[in-house]
Amino acid sequence: MTVLFYCILKNIFDIEEFHQFDNLGLVAHEVVEGFITGLHRSPFHGFSVEFAEHRLYNQGESTKHIDWKLFARTDKLFVKQYEEETNLRCQLVIDTSSSMLFPYSKGKKHLQNKLAFSVYTAAALIYLMRKQRDAVGLTLFSDEIEFHTDPRISSVNAEIMYGELSKLIQPENASLRKTTNTTQVLHQIAENIHKRSLVIIFSDMLDGSKTDELFSALQHLRYNKHEVILFHVTDHALEREFDFNNQPHKFVDLESGQVVKFNPWEVKKHYVSTVKNYFEDLKVKCGQYQIDLAEADINKDFKQVLFSYLVKRRKLY
Repeated sequence: MTVLFYCILKNIFDIEEFHQFDNLGLVAHEVVEGFITGLHRSPFHGFSVEFAEHRLYNQGESTKHIDWKLFARTDKLFVKQYEEETNLRCQLVIDTSSSMLFPYSKGKKHLQNKLAFSVYTAAALIYLMRKQRDAVGLTLFSDEIEFHTDPRISSVNAEIMYGELSKLIQPENASLRKTTNTTQVLHQIAENIHKRSLVIIFSDMLDGSKTDELFSALQHLRYNKHEVILFHVTDHALEREFDFNNQPHKFVDLESGQVVKFNPWEVKKHYVSTVKNYFEDLKVKCGQYQIDLAEADINKDFKQVLFSYLVKRRKLY
């Protein structure tokens, strides 16, 4: 039963079936432990051991620090490693504007949207970072910074962050017509984070600002010596492929309230081409500024984000 429990929480669809989905500390634990177990069984075995703070047991050494729970799941002996606190400081930055509620479901415990995906992934990263003795902080923003805590390792800080994240997945807290000002907020963050950090941003990048202004803010982070990972959060099928039925639909802008009615198939080819060009431009500019850009499709497993973080961490340390 334990093995099954570790394997089920891979994505937001699994979590929606989980009765304690709003207990972020527990969900994060299950997501990360399942992810680590999967890496131990994968071709990335040696890679995962390094980042999970384990190493292979050497015959003849003390059995005091063998991780027996991991042995039960993998049938291999690993020894827990207790290293000194690392120098890695990470700031998680989440866009909480109304567009992140897409796909929107009014008044329901609906977890299959971009904001919920970002919340659960961020919770898992908090757990993973603390497991590695890395300091982590959290910033929530829309058209302004709504919450901010500096990177710390303490359990008290982790509980505060879990508490703030948990509020975002409660249906009564879902706010429509909440706009975005990513450009201004990123400039503020660049000024407020004084020590060199890894800044991880979750956003759908739907901002009224001009692209050049937005990248000026991202460049500000790089100028201040921060490393940046931008997870572009999308519902790939609906937002990139425009995969709607061939019939009239009513589309509502979650930030402005504007309503447009049309048949998606009539504009699909033009829409897909325009969106593709926008994200190709996004990719090129991120490459120019040495910003790691990764698509985070809410219909896929959390491992796509967790693994990208581990790859980046390995490069830094």
